[in-house]
Amino acid sequence: MEDLSHAKRGGLERDSVVATALDLLDEVGLDGLTVRRLATELGVKSPALYWHFRDKQELLDLMSQRLQAEQGMAGPRDGEPWPEWIARRAHERRSLLLSRRDGARLVSGTSPGPAAARMFDAELGVLTGFGFTPVQAMRAVIAIGHYITGFVLEEQAAQERRNRAESGADERRGRRGREEEAAPRERLPVLGAAIREGGPPEGPEAFEQGLRMLVDGMQALTQAS
Repeated sequence: MEDLSHAKRGGLERDSVVATALDLLDEVGLDGLTVRRLATELGVKSPALYWHFRDKQELLDLMSQRLQAEQGMAGPRDGEPWPEWIARRAHERRSLLLSRRDGARLVSGTSPGPAAARMFDAELGVLTGFGFTPVQAMRAVIAIGHYITGFVLEEQAAQERRNRAESGADERRGRRGREEEAAPRERLPVLGAAIREGGPPEGPEAFEQGLRMLVDGMQALTQAS
C-alpha cells in the first residue's frame, strides 16, 4: 500500500485526511463518522476525498492501520522472559485500542495491512526463538489478540452506555439500567458476590486475570511439547 505521507492528491495529503478522520472518530464515534462529515471537517466537498481512498471501507482500513502502527514492534527487553513480554505487549495493545473512541470496533472490522502483517511475523519469530513452533506461536498470538479486542469492545460499549445515560440522550434506557443494577442482590447471588469481590466484568482486574490464564496456557503448551 502506498505510503500515507507520500500520497498527495486534490490539495490534501492522505496522511492528514486519515489523522483528521481519527480525531473525528473521537468526537462522533464510528456510527457518526461519514465521508460527508469528514469532508466538512476538512473544508472540502466529499468527492475531493475520493482521490485518497476508493470508498469508506478503505478510509477505515487506513485509519486502523495508522492507529495500529503507533504500537510498533518491540522485542523483549534485556533479560525479559517471554511471558512478561507477551503480557506487556498485551497491555500496550489494550491501551492503544482504548486511546480512540470505538478503537476496538475500528480494528476488528478492517484490514490490518502489510505493516501489521510484518509486525505479526516478527512477533512469531520472537516466540519461535523461545521454543514455540510456528503454528503454536501463530495460534497463541491470535488467541491473545482476539481476547484483547473482544475485551476492549465490551469496555468501550459499556462506556458508551454510561455516556448516553449521563447525557440524557437515552434517559429511559439509562434509568432502566440503573434500576437493574439496584435490583436485590439475592436475585443474582453468585454474580453479585463476584462483582463485589472483583469489580465489574470489564474492569482492569478482570482483563489481567484473563490475560494471565492465556499466558499460563502458553506455558503449559511448551511444557507439554
